[in-house]
Amino acid sequence: MDGHEPCGDGGASGVDCDEALATLYRYLDGELTDERRTLISSHLDRCGYCGEAAHFEAELRVVIADCARARVPEPLLERIRAVLAEEARSG
Repeated sequence: MDGHEPCGDGGASGVDCDEALATLYRYLDGELTDERRTLISSHLDRCGYCGEAAHFEAELRVVIADCARARVPEPLLERIRAVLAEEARSG
């Protein structure tokens, strides 16, 4: 791994840091089998470096989701509707 101390997992989970980090997005998306999820979770629990990376990515997803839920101002929605209606009328 790039510049981090050997993890505290010691290989006990059957997953190394490279594998855990490469699988992190699929882990967070719930796209892994139960068995694979358990192995990755075990590694993340034991390895501070990978666990921090997973925590950061999970928190970042929350922030992004909150931003995506931002309310669009009604005047802007009205302008968009008007433009779309005009486009539909003109062909």
